Amino acid sequence: MSTSTAHASVLTPSEEIPANAVHVKGPDFEKPVDLTDLLKSYETIGFQATGMARAIQIVEEMRKQRENTEEPLTLFLGYTSNLISSGLREIILFLAKNKLIDALVTTAGGVEEDFVKCLGSTILGEFHLDGAGLRKKGLNRIGNLLVPNSNYCSFEDWVMPILDEMVKEQEGPEKEHWTPSKVINRLGKEINNEESVYYWCWKNDIPVFCPALTDGSLGDMMYFHSYKADPALNVDIVGDIRRLNDMSVKAKQAGMIVLGGGVCKHQIANAMLFRNGADYAVYINTGQEYDGSDSGARPDEAVSWGKIRANAQSVKVYADATLVFPLVVAATFGKAHWAKQAEQDKTQA
Repeated sequence: MSTSTAHASVLTPSEEIPANAVHVKGPDFEKPVDLTDLLKSYETIGFQATGMARAIQIVEEMRKQRENTEEPLTLFLGYTSNLISSGLREIILFLAKNKLIDALVTTAGGVEEDFVKCLGSTILGEFHLDGAGLRKKGLNRIGNLLVPNSNYCSFEDWVMPILDEMVKEQEGPEKEHWTPSKVINRLGKEINNEESVYYWCWKNDIPVFCPALTDGSLGDMMYFHSYKADPALNVDIVGDIRRLNDMSVKAKQAGMIVLGGGVCKHQIANAMLFRNGADYAVYINTGQEYDGSDSGARPDEAVSWGKIRANAQSVKVYADATLVFPLVVAATFGKAHWAKQAEQDKTQA
């Protein structure tokens, strides 16, 4: 092979770049950059930065569509339990407190850890801490977070009398029919603490769905309680799947934001199936698709099932939600909230 042939093989002539091509470019730190400009620059950085910028665009569109009086959007937020254990809890609380979401879907830990935090602190540790040593100290590790056993003892002392009352109401004249969302609503009322996500969900009538309600400390408490209560507390999961699916069916437009995977991700997506798919979808997780798991599946897989519409705006950001979601909320719901507050302050001045 001649040198000229080798050169031609390596440097194949390029086609002309389209006039509307987006050129890769990062932020210019030679001058001050505020948060808005920095996040805007993510659009052209590439890789997951561009994905996050797309997530911001879609979430902002969902935020605006919720205010559409003719065809308002119903927004479903799903998240795994570890995110309530983390400081994302306060961001989810902000969304619930200000009525910026319409329904939550989570797992048992995503419910109980909110109440546990009202009763005792979760503290920072390290990922590498020895499990056996922590066990001797009565410390439970969630990644690099630590939760003392005493917090769960406080949770048991708090929740057991409430379960007693719920059984009385179940068997009393009112014949209360408990579902997971009703249980969470009741606990949100009983905690009576503005630091609780579910206090604000109770106060603002935002349903919280948890099909895996027993898969955690709350399930442990129900287990213990079942041996001392006769009859035991009955919790109907079918009642909630009707309520969740009905919300989806009746929605003029529907959008979902899912942080993490597993039950919370699929429960929302499956509800979207009954309306021929979500109109908007944002996934933020570290799951991969090569093992066929729903947790790692990209939005396009949900399109094949009819859980996201073919013409929907959707994106998956491959990232830890604790890194990404605060920035997404700051650039959308947070920005609009602060602007509204500033306008109110100006009016009152």
